[in-house]
Amino acid sequence: MYLAKVIGTVVSTSKDERLVGFKLLLTQRVLGDGSPVGLQEVAVDTVGAGVGETVIMTKGSSARYAADRQQAPLDATIVGIVDTVEVEV
Repeated sequence: MYLAKVIGTVVSTSKDERLVGFKLLLTQRVLGDGSPVGLQEVAVDTVGAGVGETVIMTKGSSARYAADRQQAPLDATIVGIVDTVEVEV
């Protein structure tokens, strides 16, 4: 799992039938201090996240299980909304 920030929404009226009903969000992976790292990606939202929120994401087969769609062609799922991050240095 890792942290990401929701930076936008994705609307796709034509998509694989196994993705129908999912809310899709554009996310940017972030470090513990909130600084962006890596590429942006589209993720399925299972917790009602919104633009601007920091979220917990999972990838791969765990993402499919988190969304309860083991056969769906998805690779990233939002599984939590972060309230705070505390980093001890």
